[in-house]
Amino acid sequence: MKIKSYLTDEAVLSELGARLERQRLERNLTQRELATQAGVERKAVQRMESGEPVKLTSFVRVLRALGLVDALEQLVPEPVPSPIELLKLHGKERRRASGTRGRRPPNREKRVESAPWQWGDETETHAGNS
Repeated sequence: MKIKSYLTDEAVLSELGARLERQRLERNLTQRELATQAGVERKAVQRMESGEPVKLTSFVRVLRALGLVDALEQLVPEPVPSPIELLKLHGKERRRASGTRGRRPPNREKRVESAPWQWGDETETHAGNS
Protein backbone atom coordinates (compact mmCIF):
# COMPACT_ATOMS: atom_id res chain seq x y z
CA MET A 1 0.00 0.00 0.00
CA LYS A 2 1.24 3.50 -0.80
CA ILE A 3 1.32 6.03 1.99
CA LYS A 4 -0.98 8.86 0.93
CA SER A 5 -2.27 11.96 2.69
CA TYR A 6 -5.84 10.63 2.82
CA LEU A 7 -4.82 7.67 5.04
CA THR A 8 -5.52 7.86 8.74
CA ASP A 9 -2.66 8.08 11.22
CA GLU A 10 -3.34 4.52 12.26
CA ALA A 11 -3.15 3.30 8.65
CA VAL A 12 0.15 5.13 8.10
CA LEU A 13 1.63 3.68 11.31
CA SER A 14 0.42 0.21 10.34
CA GLU A 15 2.04 0.48 6.89
CA LEU A 16 5.31 1.79 8.35
CA GLY A 17 5.30 -1.06 10.84
CA ALA A 18 4.77 -3.63 8.11
CA ARG A 19 7.61 -2.14 6.06
CA LEU A 20 9.97 -2.18 9.06
CA GLU A 21 9.05 -5.78 9.71
CA ARG A 22 9.84 -6.72 6.08
CA GLN A 23 13.19 -4.90 6.33
CA ARG A 24 14.02 -6.79 9.54
CA LEU A 25 13.07 -10.14 8.05
CA GLU A 26 15.09 -9.47 4.87
CA ARG A 27 18.12 -9.04 7.14
CA ASN A 28 17.22 -12.29 8.94
CA LEU A 29 16.99 -10.57 12.33
CA THR A 30 14.69 -11.41 15.21
CA GLN A 31 12.89 -8.60 17.01
CA ARG A 32 15.23 -9.15 19.96
CA GLU A 33 18.36 -8.90 17.76
CA LEU A 34 17.13 -5.73 16.09
CA ALA A 35 16.22 -4.22 19.46
CA THR A 36 19.71 -5.02 20.81
CA GLN A 37 21.40 -3.48 17.75
CA ALA A 38 19.17 -0.41 17.98
CA GLY A 39 19.56 0.00 21.74
CA VAL A 40 15.83 -0.18 22.39
CA GLU A 41 13.62 -2.73 24.12
CA ARG A 42 12.13 -5.60 22.14
CA LYS A 43 8.69 -4.31 23.11
CA ALA A 44 9.45 -1.07 21.18
CA VAL A 45 10.23 -3.04 18.00
CA GLN A 46 7.12 -5.14 18.52
CA ARG A 47 4.99 -2.00 18.95
CA MET A 48 6.48 -0.39 15.81
CA GLU A 49 5.81 -3.43 13.68
CA SER A 50 2.23 -3.67 14.90
CA GLY A 51 1.62 0.00 14.03
CA GLU A 52 1.41 1.33 17.57
CA PRO A 53 2.84 4.73 18.50
CA VAL A 54 6.43 4.76 19.79
CA LYS A 55 8.99 7.39 20.73
CA LEU A 56 10.60 9.12 17.79
CA THR A 57 14.07 8.34 19.19
CA SER A 58 13.24 4.63 19.18
CA PHE A 59 12.08 4.89 15.57
CA VAL A 60 15.31 6.65 14.52
CA ARG A 61 17.42 4.08 16.37
CA VAL A 62 15.66 1.19 14.62
CA LEU A 63 16.10 2.92 11.24
CA ARG A 64 19.81 3.38 12.02
CA ALA A 65 20.19 -0.29 12.96
CA LEU A 66 18.51 -1.28 9.66
CA GLY A 67 20.74 1.11 7.70
CA LEU A 68 17.76 3.26 6.69
CA VAL A 69 18.42 6.50 8.57
CA ASP A 70 19.74 8.19 5.39
CA ALA A 71 16.25 7.83 3.91
CA LEU A 72 15.05 10.48 6.38
CA GLU A 73 16.65 13.06 4.07
CA GLN A 74 13.96 12.30 1.49
CA LEU A 75 11.25 12.26 4.14
CA VAL A 76 12.06 15.73 5.44
CA PRO A 77 14.39 17.48 2.98
CA GLU A 78 16.47 20.46 4.02
CA PRO A 79 14.67 23.71 3.21
CA VAL A 80 15.85 25.56 0.11
CA PRO A 81 16.85 29.20 0.73
CA SER A 82 14.43 31.79 -0.58
CA PRO A 83 15.54 34.09 -3.43
CA ILE A 84 16.01 36.92 -0.92
CA GLU A 85 18.25 34.75 1.27
CA LEU A 86 20.28 33.74 -1.80
CA LEU A 87 20.87 37.39 -2.64
CA LYS A 88 22.03 38.08 0.90
CA LEU A 89 24.37 35.09 0.77
CA HIS A 90 25.96 36.05 -2.53
CA GLY A 91 25.93 39.84 -2.20
CA LYS A 92 24.79 42.25 -4.84
CA GLU A 93 25.27 41.43 -8.48
CA ARG A 94 27.43 43.94 -10.36
CA ARG A 95 25.44 46.10 -12.70
CA ARG A 96 28.28 48.15 -14.26
CA ALA A 97 32.04 48.29 -14.45
CA SER A 98 33.98 50.82 -12.42
CA GLY A 99 36.28 51.64 -15.32
CA THR A 100 39.90 52.68 -15.18
CA ARG A 101 39.97 55.53 -12.73
CA GLY A 102 42.39 58.34 -13.54
CA ARG A 103 43.53 57.17 -16.98
CA ARG A 104 41.93 56.75 -20.37
CA PRO A 105 41.57 53.39 -22.06
CA PRO A 106 44.16 53.04 -24.86
CA ASN A 107 41.76 52.89 -27.86
CA ARG A 108 39.66 55.97 -27.14
CA GLU A 109 40.00 59.19 -29.08
CA LYS A 110 41.17 62.28 -27.24
CA ARG A 111 38.46 64.63 -26.04
CA VAL A 112 38.16 67.94 -27.77
CA GLU A 113 38.06 70.77 -25.26
CA SER A 114 34.93 72.89 -25.69
CA ALA A 115 34.27 76.49 -24.85
CA PRO A 116 33.45 77.31 -21.24
CA TRP A 117 29.86 76.73 -20.27
CA GLN A 118 27.41 79.66 -20.38
CA TRP A 119 23.89 80.14 -19.18
CA GLY A 120 22.46 80.79 -22.63
CA ASP A 121 20.73 84.09 -21.83
CA GLU A 122 24.03 85.84 -21.99
CA THR A 123 24.77 87.77 -25.10
CA GLU A 124 27.98 87.32 -26.93
CA THR A 125 29.12 90.78 -25.88
CA HIS A 126 28.80 89.86 -22.20
CA ALA A 127 30.44 86.52 -22.74
CA GLY A 128 33.40 88.13 -24.43
CA ASN A 129 33.84 90.68 -21.59
CA SER A 130 34.14 88.16 -18.84
